[in-house]
Amino acid sequence: MARVCFLLKVRQDRVAEYRERHETVWPEMLRALSESGWHNYSLFLRDDGLLVGYLETEDFAAAQAAMAATEVNARWQAEMADFFEALDGARPDEAMKPLTEVFHLV
Repeated sequence: MARVCFLLKVRQDRVAEYRERHETVWPEMLRALSESGWHNYSLFLRDDGLLVGYLETEDFAAAQAAMAATEVNARWQAEMADFFEALDGARPDEAMKPLTEVFHLV
């Protein structure tokens, strides 16, 4: 199982609303994530908008592709896009670039 970590930047003026939106993630979105191979998925958000994502998956590229193929993901990404800075035209899920792991304590 691969561990994947990524960073995104939430607009500081939208941090509170972003937190609220994630208190009630749509059940069909949660189901799609699980069925697409996203496991132990967490988001951490700093007050200045720095967002750290972590998940475990067998194949991150395959998990991303499986989610991209779902209708619920298209709706979710459209609603979330305005929350982020520096997407350069990409959807938030397309802007997730995994960080290189340099240390792991088991």
